[in-house]
Amino acid sequence: MSFKLNELRDNAGAMKKRKVVGRGIGSGLGKTSGRGGKGQTARAGVSLNGFEGGQMPIYRRLPKRGFKRHEQTKTIEIHFNKLSGLISRGLLAEGQTVDVNYLITNGLASKSCERVSLIQKGNITLPLHFVVSKASDGASKQVVAVGGSVKVE
Repeated sequence: MSFKLNELRDNAGAMKKRKVVGRGIGSGLGKTSGRGGKGQTARAGVSLNGFEGGQMPIYRRLPKRGFKRHEQTKTIEIHFNKLSGLISRGLLAEGQTVDVNYLITNGLASKSCERVSLIQKGNITLPLHFVVSKASDGASKQVVAVGGSVKVE
């Protein structure tokens, strides 16, 4: 089967014909080129989409919300380097429980914090009991090796 250049054609419906406007009354798109009569909508750069006839538009009546996800919960990452500072100041004792409330009272987390994530960064020497939302494998193994425990809620 041989092809000839003058016989090549697109598939049916592959190419849509360009709308030719302003070329006489017989075309159906002459004179006003399908834009109707005079006025704002006949011009280029129309900005009528938010116009409500002089009434305060809805995008100005409603309060601004911004780009922050409102359903997002605030999570703090806690690692052993941060805890070593508490240990050296005498705020953490052996066998003590570390949870969200403890971190808020000692200034490591803000009051809006809802979740705690335990991450292995540094070393831990005291056996502590952690109540966290999430814990890395390395961190939980290190806590258990020292004699503490990790409870994930």
